[in-house]
Amino acid sequence: MAVLKLKWLKSIPKGIAGVSWGVPWEKGKLYLEDSICLETKHGEKIPLQSWPTAYWSDGSVKWTGHSAVIDSNEDTFELTIGENKKLNTIVYVEEKGEQVVVNTGLLQIHINKQGTNIIEEIYHERKLVSNDIKLIAMKEFRENQKKVNIRREVPLESEIQHVEIEQKGPVKAVIKITGYHYVEDFQKRQSVLPFQLRLYYYAGTTSMNVVHTFFYDGDPQADYIKGIGIEVSTIVKGEDWNRHIHFGGDEGLYTEPSQLLLSRRLGNAEGLYDKQISGEIVQINQTENGELLNLVEQNPIWNDFKLTQDSADHYKIKKRTNEQCSWIEATHGTRAKGFVYIGGINGGICCGIKNFWQKHPSSLEVAGLSTEHPKIRLWFWSPDVEAMDLRHYDTKAHVESAYEGFDEMRATPTGISNTSEAFLQWFFQPPTKEELIDRMNDWQSPLLLVCEPDYYYKTKALGIWGLPDTTHPVKAKLEAQLNEAVSFYKNEIDQRRWYGYWHYGDVMHTYDPVRHHWRYDFGGYAWQNTELVPNIWLWYAFLRSGREDIFIMAEAMTRHTSEVDCYHFGEYAGLGSRHNVVHWGCGCKEARISMAGLHKIYYYLTTDERTGDLLHEVKDADKTIGHLDPMREFYSKDGQKTHARIGPDWAAFCSNWFTEWERTQDKQYLQKIIKGISGLKTLPLRLLSGPTFGYEPETNELIHIGDGKGAYHMVIAFGAPQAWIEIAQELEDAEFENMLIEFGEFYVLSNEEKLLQSNGILHDKLFSLPMLAAGMVAYAAAKKKDQNLAETAWNLLLDNEISEMCLPIETKKVKTWRTLTEVADITTNTTSQWCLHTIIALELIGEYLPNDKNKKVLL
Repeated sequence: MAVLKLKWLKSIPKGIAGVSWGVPWEKGKLYLEDSICLETKHGEKIPLQSWPTAYWSDGSVKWTGHSAVIDSNEDTFELTIGENKKLNTIVYVEEKGEQVVVNTGLLQIHINKQGTNIIEEIYHERKLVSNDIKLIAMKEFRENQKKVNIRREVPLESEIQHVEIEQKGPVKAVIKITGYHYVEDFQKRQSVLPFQLRLYYYAGTTSMNVVHTFFYDGDPQADYIKGIGIEVSTIVKGEDWNRHIHFGGDEGLYTEPSQLLLSRRLGNAEGLYDKQISGEIVQINQTENGELLNLVEQNPIWNDFKLTQDSADHYKIKKRTNEQCSWIEATHGTRAKGFVYIGGINGGICCGIKNFWQKHPSSLEVAGLSTEHPKIRLWFWSPDVEAMDLRHYDTKAHVESAYEGFDEMRATPTGISNTSEAFLQWFFQPPTKEELIDRMNDWQSPLLLVCEPDYYYKTKALGIWGLPDTTHPVKAKLEAQLNEAVSFYKNEIDQRRWYGYWHYGDVMHTYDPVRHHWRYDFGGYAWQNTELVPNIWLWYAFLRSGREDIFIMAEAMTRHTSEVDCYHFGEYAGLGSRHNVVHWGCGCKEARISMAGLHKIYYYLTTDERTGDLLHEVKDADKTIGHLDPMREFYSKDGQKTHARIGPDWAAFCSNWFTEWERTQDKQYLQKIIKGISGLKTLPLRLLSGPTFGYEPETNELIHIGDGKGAYHMVIAFGAPQAWIEIAQELEDAEFENMLIEFGEFYVLSNEEKLLQSNGILHDKLFSLPMLAAGMVAYAAAKKKDQNLAETAWNLLLDNEISEMCLPIETKKVKTWRTLTEVADITTNTTSQWCLHTIIALELIGEYLPNDKNKKVLL
């Protein structure tokens, strides 16, 4: 019987936790009819909800998703093929008229199918605990009248369009809600800012997880978004001095009551004030504490509170008594944990925003704490700061000087999105501070069960990569450099403050050692936007190490690049924007940016439904190039409807089609891949043909228009080897595999040999940057067991003049406007490709590593 071991990615969560995760299976090990069981290491069964997320070509299950509610201090678990344990309490979902009702056993949630409020009411044991949970937004209108700039802030209402039950238990329920916001302006209703919301519920819990996606559909010259968030109404009972707010600060909780027990005459009130500030419920009666009551009732009642994170290094907490009075500052701090609790004698509610300070400007706001129905507003973009300015940075493109693609100005944010996560939990008696701190910390860490790296490796479910091995001296040095590369970018993210709602998850492209800064303002050298696939590098780095810090980096990059750098509707739907000063700024809109292979590992490991949407969204991205030819600058008059380079365009389509096929078993997408491969097989140069083809989007036909038309490093620099090798393995297509071998071999031939083998067509000038081919060369060497070819592949990686990597990676301190560490000649293009190919080469041709004394091993 197959036994699959699991562990927590980081630490064991405190208290009961609903968790979802994904695992791969070896080909032929698991089938749809099999039942899966979750057990502790002591053999105790835990009820489990399971579903397939991908399939092997033989119909066996490749990936499964799972959900469980875990309430134990166990650090490891086992998945086995066997009988599942039934739940005592299940999450139950039913449709009742215009509502969907979810019952976790402890909460009954009434979700609207139409209207403004997302959730109408929430009950616990037939008692109302919350009502009116809705989305909130604000828009800023700007006008210029008689040389006077006028700004109007207008609140937006949300409108539900569609509600879908995606999962209905027994362990987890998922409700997907789509809609838009609207504004009544000049007696005209305008629909703006589409949204997508997923609500997650687990059996036997009092919590709700929220994944919120905001889509931009405005005019950046006129539409300025002032705020995006969620408003939660709840019920709080008790005297004003027994109504508390707790904000998550840099480390612990900052606590305030609505009304202080502090007084000039009685001071600490014999310890009652201490208890109040610690969050305890304080009993005061007129007989024993009459004087104290009289004094306390004269104290102001603080009704409204807010914590605003306005940068990665600063937040402030303010409060006020009412709307007619000013806000006063309570305190300042650095990096808040994005957590708030409000409650009284009946308990309360805590809410949190994941990556709160990382995705600033964000805020947590409480309105009406002294009332029976106070509101919490979770602002993903805080209205306390400047409105979003999504305009481009210039009015023209800078193609020749700054590598900005085309002269066309296609710098539009219309069609991009941003996804945020929030958490809510209800308490029916006042919680301790320790309970709240535990919840706060759990929400800011990835709550995930993962496999050991050797299990991921064993399944062969994610292409070619290997496990770390330091037994050979050069392998040990290479592993050290791989770790150094990750550490450098991890530190650089914080040192350079690559944070913010629109930036967190991306890194910069090229360093400028003269300014001791990255080229943040220089055309195509600023934000990376998945150029040369750093996503795949980071995910391979995680799979082979299991490190939580790498997972956090890769997760953030996946969230950002799949949402902000891509278009989800409109003219460029299914494509993404190439690297630029502004994420959506480059005139090149291409499939390589949105390619499924960049994002699917995150989906398979976490089962995140939003990422699943994105994978499905790009399945027909090749249709979009029918009206936006990626080669329009060069082949506009050759009679072809449009064009596709064999890579990165067709390679990206293959990645999209392969992912759709393995997820859904829809064979039409497999046939699209096979059709393209079959066409290449008939050409004299096979995969070396083109590399630019005519393309027919309706029939997926690659039309041969000649060879030597383009740069071959573009074919393999954007994840094509990873997509093609995985496809070749799965299809068991020996001829396609041979075509990949042929490509790798050809890249490193001498100029004379290239000309000879291609009948004088292909030559060295078409095959620049040979390090980018190291993975393909290693693949060819391993398949042919060719030592000379393997040594050539290692030379591409270990010779600094060829790789342009400048090994070893060494940081140095510089004193400029502040003291910094830097690597003067680093580029993310080179680093991500070198790391990716080194991981592949270590797996495929590690046995052919040169001796440690070889002069070219510059480590």
